[in-house]
Amino acid sequence: MKHLILGNGPAGVVAAETLRRAAPQDEIVLVGNEDSPPYSRMAIPYLLEENIDEKGTWLRKQPGHFEQLRIRELRGRAVALDTEKQRMLFFDGHFEDYDRMLIATGSHPVRPPIPGVDLPEVQTCWTLEDARAIAQHAQPGARVLQLGAGFIGCIIMEALAKRGVALTVVEMGDRMVPRMMTPKAGGMIKSWVESKGVKVVTSAGVSRIDRGTDAPLTVTLSTGDKLDCELVIVAAGVAPNVAFLEGTGVHVAKGVLVDDRLETSVKGIFAAGDVAEAPDLFTGAHLVAAIQPNAADQARVAALNMAGRNTRLNGVLAINVLDTLGLISTSFGQWWGEKAEAGGEGVEHVDEARSRYLSLQFKGDVMIGATSIGLTEHVGALRGLIHGQVKLGPWKARLLAAPLQFVDAYVATSQPMALAR
Repeated sequence: MKHLILGNGPAGVVAAETLRRAAPQDEIVLVGNEDSPPYSRMAIPYLLEENIDEKGTWLRKQPGHFEQLRIRELRGRAVALDTEKQRMLFFDGHFEDYDRMLIATGSHPVRPPIPGVDLPEVQTCWTLEDARAIAQHAQPGARVLQLGAGFIGCIIMEALAKRGVALTVVEMGDRMVPRMMTPKAGGMIKSWVESKGVKVVTSAGVSRIDRGTDAPLTVTLSTGDKLDCELVIVAAGVAPNVAFLEGTGVHVAKGVLVDDRLETSVKGIFAAGDVAEAPDLFTGAHLVAAIQPNAADQARVAALNMAGRNTRLNGVLAINVLDTLGLISTSFGQWWGEKAEAGGEGVEHVDEARSRYLSLQFKGDVMIGATSIGLTEHVGALRGLIHGQVKLGPWKARLLAAPLQFVDAYVATSQPMALAR
């Protein structure tokens, strides 16, 4: 049996290692398209902060790790898939056949159609090559404009601030991290960031980027304001790497659609990680959950099924944990809540003076989502209540009255024997 794994990021690496354990005699080919060993994109900010070197981003640091596991590494970019002949064409013209295939190709940053977005001082922050270019331009005191204040944007912002640049962040939404934070929470994060010396402009976009006279670049915002800067970083979202699937029977929506076995619409082809769109834990609707823990979980399930072991994923749970200039925020599950007519109910606790916030969302007597700011202890209890779909019973009313009692609720409802002891 030959397994072809497209993508050597966290999902691809975990899948390859899981397959080797589950299928000791099978052939495994791990494909990456960058000129570097398998690495974690989430480590790039630490590289920019100079806390680690490039080797610190590598997923496996032991020399010869994949060779020892008899996992063949291949550098190449997939361009066309023939599902009937079960073979993949790569950019250099060679083919690889397969018996089972995993699509773990991840995603790529989106460059909005803005005049000037292709200038060399306009960078994304997604690859090690990007990080090298940013480090060259983002010297202490440099004027940097970042387009986007979503999850990825806030991680990049942390690294830029530590490099000592003069940073302006422009976000089209009405708040920071609008796709993981409630309006109140996003506003509180903005206030925190501004208190640390970062200028934040919300409800605005970039109209054009031109060569400047007093600086390398002049950026025109949708508000009409003009800003001079040495560097522009585009963090305006990502899109899945699926071009090679065009014309095949593999169904793609926001990502590659998979079932709870992580199998696609074509038998024998699986998908995991940022490229996969898997069933949500609560609704069953398909969801792209682009975080490394989900990628690893999906990769393990996909690999076991590729090895013939029938294994199912118990639904995807959206999880976000973010450190924004020292302020920790989290969101789990359906943090935005459910409509009242569908049984939805929620509560907020706000302490702006201490930068503390908590939102709990319920459907019936089950917690389906939560958002927190500044609560660093025991927030795993929120994930436990949500992921476990725990029946809260009388604890729901208590939490609506006093949401900070969520740890007590978790212990009482999830660990009754421990409580009795």
